[in-house]
Amino acid sequence: MSKIIVTGGAGFIGSNFILKQLAETENQILNLDKLTYAGNLNNLTSITDHPRYQFVEGDITDADLIDSIIADFQPDGIIHFAAESHVDRSIDGPMPFIMTNLVGTATLLDRLNQYWRGLEGERKINFRFLHVSTDEVFGSLGMAEKFQIDTPYDPSSPYSASKAGSDHLVRAWGRTFNFPILITNCTNNYGPYQFPEKLIPLMVINAISGKPLPVYGSGENVRDWLHVDDHCDAIYDVYQKGRLGDTYLIGGEEEVTNIRVVETICDVLDQLKPLDSDKSYREQITFVQDRPGHDLRYAMDIDKIRDELGWSPKLDFTSGLKQTIEWILENETWWKELQEKKIYEQERLGKES
Repeated sequence: MSKIIVTGGAGFIGSNFILKQLAETENQILNLDKLTYAGNLNNLTSITDHPRYQFVEGDITDADLIDSIIADFQPDGIIHFAAESHVDRSIDGPMPFIMTNLVGTATLLDRLNQYWRGLEGERKINFRFLHVSTDEVFGSLGMAEKFQIDTPYDPSSPYSASKAGSDHLVRAWGRTFNFPILITNCTNNYGPYQFPEKLIPLMVINAISGKPLPVYGSGENVRDWLHVDDHCDAIYDVYQKGRLGDTYLIGGEEEVTNIRVVETICDVLDQLKPLDSDKSYREQITFVQDRPGHDLRYAMDIDKIRDELGWSPKLDFTSGLKQTIEWILENETWWKELQEKKIYEQERLGKES
């Protein structure tokens, strides 16, 4: 049994990770989340009273709060998900991304390094700081190669630049202070509880609401899709077995153009929830002005995590996408509550050039 702080545990990936941890391990989890627009405790209603789970609302930039949590919880490690994570929002307003992703990460590193230096024996040896990052730090790929562990960073947006900076901070603490760090960089996630500003839930909700399905540019941008369950398994494998100081690339090996993703969503909805008019949802697809700095393609070389840790994705994109669409249709209350709170109403963001 391990005592793990999970930052950003009310968000999409963090909440899925916590649910899996409590279902599949004996670990104790402390969830620290600021509950910004994308943090939703409804993701975790099934474990609210779980004896191995506790929630603290707070900001990772608050050093006094971090010190208090550390003193009370005495963690064996941390998995750091907390981040502002939407490219379009970072174009509209970069500063929250700088504060959370850079200042927040630095605050966690500073306070947990001080705590770790005071540990002794096996607790000190086994402590881990795992930083969850993104493939977007590497910038845009051509159509042939894949991102490697040593691919130079070349971020294109305020979001990806802030995540690149946080990666560098984590490595610096590892090298300067010998702090036991691990970094993961993953491709696009999808699955239950994803906030509906992201492509897949946005398109499903827009489609069944009779709204246009906006596709940036020509829709030929390519992303590698990874189901959140597979990602959570990979993160825990790295946390348990990864070599300290190392980076692990995590991907689904499922490269699909954006337009093909949207067309597939329409085809699945035509089967699961056909329109009364007998038309296809594809007729709602509209092409809109491209996002500024829109990277062409992302793809990961995942040989390292496969060879060293024995992890590989289990769920193919076709099956995973259908399951995700079914989940969205079956959990209408979940996303409609977000609409009723006017947290996000499927408006276009990030149009500044």
